[in-house]
Amino acid sequence: MTDPAADARAFTEDAFLGGQLRLRQPKSGHRAGHDAVLLAAATPARSGDRVVEFGAGVGAAGLAVARRVGGIKLVMVEIDEALAALARGNAASNAIPADVVVLDVTSAADAFAAAGLSPDSCDVVLMNPPFNDPARHRASPDKGREIAHVATSVTLESWIHASRRILKSGGVLTLIWRADGLAEVLAALDRGFGSLAILPVHADAKKPALRVLIRAVKGGKAPTQIYAGLLLNDESALPNKEVQDVLAGKRVLPLALA
Repeated sequence: MTDPAADARAFTEDAFLGGQLRLRQPKSGHRAGHDAVLLAAATPARSGDRVVEFGAGVGAAGLAVARRVGGIKLVMVEIDEALAALARGNAASNAIPADVVVLDVTSAADAFAAAGLSPDSCDVVLMNPPFNDPARHRASPDKGREIAHVATSVTLESWIHASRRILKSGGVLTLIWRADGLAEVLAALDRGFGSLAILPVHADAKKPALRVLIRAVKGGKAPTQIYAGLLLNDESALPNKEVQDVLAGKRVLPLALA
């Protein structure tokens, strides 16, 4: 029999978007944070779009997009059954319609089709793939955390390939990745994507970028655009007001204004 008290101690309920979303997530292991909210704030979507989140975890990024843009058809893809169950519960508790699919993003096209994600069927994909280099990153003893954070040599290419397959022509992919891995992202996107928009994310003005947010269009032909870096902290080492507004759900990032 499950001990309700022990179950309560294993999870937290956290506020996102200034309290517009409340998400239940594990106290240990992979936990949603700023990356998920920044990804959502960089994702363009319109009412009626079919929006798919890869590696959804507890659903933070996808649900944040759905909270901002009413009327989207949200699908959240997650390999971990326990996290998928939490994402399903979080969608319900926030009264956001969403389908949650338990699926490995690296699966073949027939597995995606069986899950309702056939080729050329989606308008938007957003993703925060595992991006830590296993050669430089000590694996976590928590297997779920390791899966969520540590990339294999083919992780990025496989995830981008899957997004290209399910997106319609002209569909949009938004992703967040390590800034020092930008070359890998550009190489993977070179097959089938264009019209790139890149937003570097810095801890502050004196430090190199930590992350890059990238928007790409399937079949896009427009020149690549690089936006001024987003600073998490200002010159006084205080939280940047613009970023705080984004995290509170009061504004979006330039990539969402496609």
